[in-house]
Amino acid sequence: MMKNYGIPVAAEGWPFILPLAAVTVLCFLFGWKHMGYVALALSLFVLFFFRDPDRTVPEGKGVVVSPADGKVIVIKDIYEPDYLKQDVKQISIFLSVFNVHVNRVPIGGTVETVKYNPGKFLVASVDKASLDNEQTGMVISEGKNKVLVKQIAGLIARRIVCYAKTGDTVKAGERYGLIRFGSRVDLFLPKNTDLMVKVGDRIKGARDVIGVIK
Repeated sequence: MMKNYGIPVAAEGWPFILPLAAVTVLCFLFGWKHMGYVALALSLFVLFFFRDPDRTVPEGKGVVVSPADGKVIVIKDIYEPDYLKQDVKQISIFLSVFNVHVNRVPIGGTVETVKYNPGKFLVASVDKASLDNEQTGMVISEGKNKVLVKQIAGLIARRIVCYAKTGDTVKAGERYGLIRFGSRVDLFLPKNTDLMVKVGDRIKGARDVIGVIK
């Protein structure tokens, strides 16, 4: 089963937040105000980064929700050679350090494949990042349709977390992982998908509809 937090901060954030908070308190106790303000600012930023808001997930047959918060930077038709081995629509979402980094399941179904690939740490917004960067790919099977979603590390992001396992049954909008400190998520949908987004759109994970598979 996937992890379901039910709290506004992702569990992976606390190992960063609590030590920074402790340092902040100690700095002020010892009268090191300048260091204390710096530690406080870092604590608040990390708390902000790991926020994990609840979202209302749209429902409907074939509805594909956004797997991440961020900006749509790529929409194109390609042949996906590694997982799906077919012509698909690729939608790429760039996540800045100011976006929510908890990733959401784009469509309900059965997890068919989860595969981690080590790689480079290029800037996540460039096209080569989709192929060359460290990433985890997950294929979800829903009836006759298959959807691939990739968590891709960026220049700053150095840790991909994916809870999904092969054979899991997942629901659209469900939390399934996160990427730390700036990254990219690529979504590969069947050709018969009516897209509801365009390049430049800023979207929210689990809340906004990427498209509808016919």
